[in-house]
Amino acid sequence: MSSIAQPAQPVTVRVRDSYRWLQLLVGILCMAMIANLQYGWTLFVNPLDAKYHWGRASIQVAFTIFVLLETWLVPIEGYLVDRFGPRLVVLAGGILCGIAWAMNAYADSLTFLYVAAAIGGLGAGAVYGTCVGNALKWFPDRRGLAAGLTAAGFGAGSALTIIPISTMIKSSGYEQTFLYFGVGQGIIVVVLSLLLAAPKPGQVPPSTKVLQTRRQFRPMEVLRTPVFWVMYLMFVLVGAGGLMATAQLAPIAKDFKIAEIPVSLVGITLPALTFALAIDRILNGLTRPFFGWVSDNIGREKTMLIAFGLEAAGIWALSIYGRDPVIFVILTGLVFFAWGEIYSLFPSTSADTYGTEYATANAGLLYTAKGTASLLVPLSSVLVAATGTWHAVFVVAALMNAVAALMAWFVLKPMRQKFLQKLS
Repeated sequence: MSSIAQPAQPVTVRVRDSYRWLQLLVGILCMAMIANLQYGWTLFVNPLDAKYHWGRASIQVAFTIFVLLETWLVPIEGYLVDRFGPRLVVLAGGILCGIAWAMNAYADSLTFLYVAAAIGGLGAGAVYGTCVGNALKWFPDRRGLAAGLTAAGFGAGSALTIIPISTMIKSSGYEQTFLYFGVGQGIIVVVLSLLLAAPKPGQVPPSTKVLQTRRQFRPMEVLRTPVFWVMYLMFVLVGAGGLMATAQLAPIAKDFKIAEIPVSLVGITLPALTFALAIDRILNGLTRPFFGWVSDNIGREKTMLIAFGLEAAGIWALSIYGRDPVIFVILTGLVFFAWGEIYSLFPSTSADTYGTEYATANAGLLYTAKGTASLLVPLSSVLVAATGTWHAVFVVAALMNAVAALMAWFVLKPMRQKFLQKLS
């Protein structure tokens, strides 16, 4: 697909690719440093409850607060990045993340814990939104791959530290673990932030394979375009559909009576549920750069059609054949692989459609769909309570993904083409 020509810019010497990759690597490392705020949280829930007896449900409210602030404030943080550059915002985000986990170490009330979660969400959102936005700006020619690698840093970053954190909690207590890892990760982000910079016009090559705009849209302009709301709806459908099927994986495996049954694949033997969760960390990270790279070569909408269609098929098959432990592990792997790519496909499509000058804020507007989708996840528990089985949950989740897949090809693709052609 030929791209719409970019307008003439004041000539700036194009930077070497090695410098662009350095910027991408710094962003990935920053994402890895904040990953534990989300993915490592589960390790602290039981120790907190054992000490204060607040109840797991009350403690998990802190996680909900974290996710909502981490997603819904990203557009504001993105606006600051587009206005003042990435360095100061990531530096502030690193400080806030360190403060949040240090506060968790001393939290002796739920209120204190919730405040810490809010500060952590604000800091993590600042780092996440900035690093994804910076990747979009530095790699207009490989936007999907760059956004995918950056998002993979957040998805897979916790894999490097999950064992040390678990070990330290057992040996030194959760308080010291919160404090040392919080301060350590915060310091690393602050140092890395000093290396970040945004590209100047002419420093990066244009794309020649995907349709891209020649106009730079401000966030308020983006909100007035129907294309944005189509993408937002699709993001919510895929996000909620995937979460409804995967967030309840443990109770599903338990109800299927396969959670502890050993499964042997590729020379590894683990209980079915443990195997499925391990695959989650791996495939949920790999899918982001993989489908991002695919979209750079065959187009965003066609990639969405394929990925979301695979997700729908995987969830439906899981409802039919998931009671076999081996098939359960394989199909959950397919579901995870076809789900995590939303965090590379939608940001890159946003930048293609609305330009790079405000790419961080505009991608942040779409990222709030993650928070919106999380609010729909409790519906899965309502469906199980009403029907007595998981079948309705699987059907609804599969339908959500199928609708999003069809929307990508039959609604989003023609809408984006008409939208961008009007600007040419």
